[in-house]
Amino acid sequence: MLLTHLPSDAPRISHFKSARPAYQATQTEVLDWLATLHTQAERTVSPDPAGFDTETFHRRIRKLLYRYGCSPEKIATRGYEITDGGHKDWADMPIYNVVTRPEGAGSHARTQVYERAAGTAIERLYADEECPPDDLVHVTCTGYASPSAAQKLVTRRGWGTKTRVTHAYHMGCYASMPALRIASGFLASARGAQQAGDGHERRADIVHSEVCTLHLRPADHTPEQLVVQSLFADGHIRYSVTAGQSARIDAGGSPVPGLAILAMREAILPDSEGAMAWMVSDHGMYMTLSREVPGRIAEAARGFVGALFADAGFDLFEHVPSSIFAVHPGGPKVIDVVQQSLELSEGQVAASRDVLLRFGNMSSATLPHIWMNIAADPRVPPGTLVGSIAFGPGLTISGALMVKT
Repeated sequence: MLLTHLPSDAPRISHFKSARPAYQATQTEVLDWLATLHTQAERTVSPDPAGFDTETFHRRIRKLLYRYGCSPEKIATRGYEITDGGHKDWADMPIYNVVTRPEGAGSHARTQVYERAAGTAIERLYADEECPPDDLVHVTCTGYASPSAAQKLVTRRGWGTKTRVTHAYHMGCYASMPALRIASGFLASARGAQQAGDGHERRADIVHSEVCTLHLRPADHTPEQLVVQSLFADGHIRYSVTAGQSARIDAGGSPVPGLAILAMREAILPDSEGAMAWMVSDHGMYMTLSREVPGRIAEAARGFVGALFADAGFDLFEHVPSSIFAVHPGGPKVIDVVQQSLELSEGQVAASRDVLLRFGNMSSATLPHIWMNIAADPRVPPGTLVGSIAFGPGLTISGALMVKT
């Protein structure tokens, strides 16, 4: 069932552009590197480094990584910005020289790497953009510096009197949803000027810069941390939000495929504050991730999505079978439990699995990559409903119902 009539004031997202990290590796290569990293960190803290059984520990930690972590069948490749990941020469690693510091470098050193990586990524994302947005919302949870990479971009381009920069930080994997609310609110607040006929098409851009690989914990061998370290990757993406009927066009004058937002909803699940956390620590960010998370998501997903569809005037049972879903791949199990809860086919969650397989979990940048794939996929016709759902600390569940335009 395709939607043929859109609300005239529905915000639209389009013009997606991704910037891949400087380095890529297969998941097999990453897991082997992690096993060596953990082994060297353990050897450094050993009371008898000379007598440390390197081979036995490496074999054990590698087995644990493959047992608890994401397998190469679920994540094929991951991108990363740090130079450390391509070799095992500890002395040449600015962050993970675990021979001298088993916990890795401090937060200041990691922030400096983040600042350079985010600045380079945002410059690449805007390399071909000549028209400044009215608003630029910068989203991240993996590094903070002020002035931010977004502010520096605006300064370099001479957009300082034309573009407002807003920072949407530290919300974790679901942050693209609040960013959409922020951008949509900015556009709505400018509607009076549009109606007055100033002739200017308002545009709010959202840009994500996530460098998750800065926050590994080499001396922590717990299953929880092995899951985290085998899952997260780096990623950067930008996209535009425009108001109502003003869908953006390409250089040839043709409308650009995108997604119109019909409804948004968010909730914090009760008694869930210990399920997931993302804390600033002395050595980067520290994540806790309970094994209860997939179960809590499974319990909440159907009721939440049902309410989301109802917010837009649609019946869940009638419209879900013909919809597709952008599920934030917090891990393969998260996609599984949402698929089972909503009784979805494999095809309905294929875009989510594809992004996880090709890129890993890029925190807040992941869901926009799924939207980008859906918008560009000729197999998804205009009028298709797209249910989006993501999760983060709180435990927060956030969603949007969209339609492909």
